[in-house]
Amino acid sequence: MTARIYRPAKTAMQSGMAKTRWLLEYEAEAPREVEPLMGWTSSGDMKSQLKLWFDSAEEAVAYAERNGIAYRVEVATEPKRRGMSYSDNFKYSRVGLWTH
Repeated sequence: MTARIYRPAKTAMQSGMAKTRWLLEYEAEAPREVEPLMGWTSSGDMKSQLKLWFDSAEEAVAYAERNGIAYRVEVATEPKRRGMSYSDNFKYSRVGLWTH
């Protein structure tokens, strides 16, 4: 069973990168099954419920190697950011048209 090491996306309520940590998560060995009576999805795979958080990717890789876990590191691209502040909307040298 392989583990996936990645940095999850920020939530909509998060503006900075302060609490974005690395996550080690096992991939599912078997697909989930629909329980016929109640309609719940279930799985007999207990490792799919395990999530380990680390401060850096190196710590997660070291943990996986120390415990003999096959792993895959997924590095996401950083988002492009514009260096624009709120006050730039009201500058006299603004290029775009006013919408209000």
